[in-house]
Amino acid sequence: MRTLYKNAKTVDGVRDIAVEDGIIVEPEGEFDTVRNLAGLTLLPGLCDAHVHLREPGFVHKENIRSGTLAAAYGGFTAVCAMPNLDPVPDSAGHILKEIKAIREKAVVDVLPYGSITVGEKGLRLSDMPAMEKYVCGYSDDGVGLNDPALLAAAGLYAKEKGKVIAAHCEDLELRAGGVVNDCAFARERSLPGISNASEYRAVRNSIEAMAEAGCADTLHICHVSCAESADFIRRARKRGLGVTAETTPNYLWFCDEDLEDDGRFKMNPPLRSKEDRAALIDAVADGTIGVIATDHAPHTAAEKSGGLMNAAMGVVGLEIAFAAMYTGFVKTEILTLADLVRLMSTSPRARFGAAPVSFEPGSRADFCVFNTKARFTVDPSKFKSWGRSTPFAGKRLSGKHVLTVFGDRVFE
Repeated sequence: MRTLYKNAKTVDGVRDIAVEDGIIVEPEGEFDTVRNLAGLTLLPGLCDAHVHLREPGFVHKENIRSGTLAAAYGGFTAVCAMPNLDPVPDSAGHILKEIKAIREKAVVDVLPYGSITVGEKGLRLSDMPAMEKYVCGYSDDGVGLNDPALLAAAGLYAKEKGKVIAAHCEDLELRAGGVVNDCAFARERSLPGISNASEYRAVRNSIEAMAEAGCADTLHICHVSCAESADFIRRARKRGLGVTAETTPNYLWFCDEDLEDDGRFKMNPPLRSKEDRAALIDAVADGTIGVIATDHAPHTAAEKSGGLMNAAMGVVGLEIAFAAMYTGFVKTEILTLADLVRLMSTSPRARFGAAPVSFEPGSRADFCVFNTKARFTVDPSKFKSWGRSTPFAGKRLSGKHVLTVFGDRVFE
C-alpha cells in the first residue's frame, strides 16, 4: 500500500510525505491513496516518558492494548511504562512477563522501566543487570527511594549502562496520609494536606546524593509539582549537572483553587497553589523542565469514587495531552509549536532511548496529525483508555487528533 500525505504543515514548513508498507519513501509516482492534509499539522510521533499501563497485575484498570491504543489516539507512538506492577519488574523473570505482554498487545513502542529496588520496597537493589537490555531506565515510581546510598549505587550502574534513574521524589513521612495540597480548600473540609516539602526535600536530597556520587547526569525527576522543586532543578542545571525533569499538563493548567470534591482532581503529587503553577510554567518556558509527560494513571470508576478523601490517586491524560498543551501554551504564545515538539517528542526520545523520528526515505513512518483549529469538548466516555478520570473533563480544547501513522498501522 502506497499512501501520499499532501500539503501537511510541519514545524519546518509545508511538505508531502509518502509511505509504502510502513516506510517513508520519495513522494513520487503512483499512489493507492492520496490524503490532502492542507490546514492540518503533522508532527513526529510523540513520546510519553511516564505512563502506567497496569499490566501485569492490575488489568481491571487498564491493559497494554487499551493503554497503547489511548497513546496512539493521542499522537503518542512511544511510551515509557512504570514498574509499579504485580509482579514488580525487579528481575529477569519478572520483566520478561511484561515484555511478553508488550510484544503480544502493544500497538505502539513500549519502553518499560525496571524497578530500582526489589519489590519497590527500598531495601536492596533490584537485579538491574538482568533487566538492562529490556528497560529504558529504573524507577521506584509510586513509592520513591529516599536512601541516598541505594540511590547513588543505582545511579552509578545506570551511568555505566547509559540508562536513566527516574526518581519519584516524595517523603512519605512528610506526606503523612495527605490527599490534596495543604491549602485553604483542605483545611475548610478537614482533608489531610500534603506539603510542598514532601516533594522538594526529596528532590534536593536526590540531586545531592547523585551529584556527590558523580552520577547526577542519570537523574530524571518525575512529575514536578511545586516551585521549590523547580528551583532546586534549575540550580543543579546551572552547576552543570545533567539532571532532567518532567511535569504534566495537569500541574500547568490547574491549581488548588480549581479543586472540587471529586476523584478526578486527586493525583500524586497533588495540584498545588497558583504560585506553584506559575513557577512551573516559567520552568518549562526557560528549559529547566525539559519534558512534558502525562503520568497516565487509570483506575476503575469505583476506585475513583468517594470524593477526594477516598478516591485512588491518579488521573489519565494520553488522549488529551497534546491538545491541552497546544491550547494552554502554544495558542497563548508562551511556547512555540517547535517547543512543544521538543518537550513531547524529541527530548523524551533522546533521554529515554526511544527510536528517533525521521521523515527521510527509508525511515519507519512515525507521525501524528492534528487539526489545531478544531475545538472539541473533552468527553472521557469516548476515551480508548479504560480510565475516565481527568480534571480536563468538559474543557474546550484546540488540537483535535486526526490520525497517527506508526509503521503500517494507521489510527484515526
